[in-house]
Amino acid sequence: MKKLIFLCIAALAAVSCNNAGTKSGKDGKDKAVESGIPVFNSDSCYAFVEKQTEFGPRVPDSNAHSECAAYFKDFFNRLGLETEIQEAELTAWDGKVINAKNIIASVNPEAKARIFICAHWDSRPWCDEDPDPANHGLPVMGANDGASGAGVIMELARMTAATPPAIGVDFILFDAEDYGNPAKEADSYCLGSQYWARNLDKSAYKPNFGILLDMVGAEDAIFFREGVSEQYASFVNEMVWRRAHELGYASKFVNKKVGGIIDDHYFINSISGIPCIDIIDYNDERGFPSVWHTSGDTMEHISKSTLSVVGDVLTHIIYELR
Repeated sequence: MKKLIFLCIAALAAVSCNNAGTKSGKDGKDKAVESGIPVFNSDSCYAFVEKQTEFGPRVPDSNAHSECAAYFKDFFNRLGLETEIQEAELTAWDGKVINAKNIIASVNPEAKARIFICAHWDSRPWCDEDPDPANHGLPVMGANDGASGAGVIMELARMTAATPPAIGVDFILFDAEDYGNPAKEADSYCLGSQYWARNLDKSAYKPNFGILLDMVGAEDAIFFREGVSEQYASFVNEMVWRRAHELGYASKFVNKKVGGIIDDHYFINSISGIPCIDIIDYNDERGFPSVWHTSGDTMEHISKSTLSVVGDVLTHIIYELR
């Protein structure tokens, strides 16, 4: 994933979201608070993350990948959501043609006011950042880099299907994000989101904005205002980070700008023109988490507390928008 880039930050007008609601409890129980906003269930979310890893690394064209795609489709169908599997044959940087599947599920599909929440669900085929060279040819499990964002989306989908919000929400799981060249050529990554953005019917699909989730499960995760997000969608960053602070999560959502990275949101913004931010565990000093693209990206590093924080912030964003 993700070649570092440096971008000038453009100032955009900030918008605020309705501040109704109270801070959610963190006991993992699925209940409603006085505001009518459901509580994000971190136990359920954690189980969704774990279930993905039980298939094994979800490398495109592997058995684990096929089984997990079927699992997602069945999950969203059982929720009664309008579900689409966008399939494509994509040519990777090494010339291999991979069979990619973007998975899209919609709540309130007829609503004009809508947003999308997205993440990638595939695993990187190589542990090329592993400290042990013997592991470089092994696939990454992707508990954090892949499954964590998809797990948050699954719990949000379960919750919004049971208690529909006022707006429409599209949940998008992008494929082939992590099949990029180890030499870090930017456009060799994020193949699924590039395909989605290039084949989008812009006259028919006009969401207000999108939010990408990437590596949102580590216990020590801290989320800064990433540079590409600031350039294209600073008003969304402003809204999300303000709400996170109001909910008491200032230590996790640090209101500081950092450098830009190439992730799915870059291609969504630059190709489709839809404003999209990236909530990602990255900072200029450390870079990505220590287990990024290594054999150590496993469930032992996934924290229910972090999943709860991210899920709670997104829950309030979804239910407070009109």
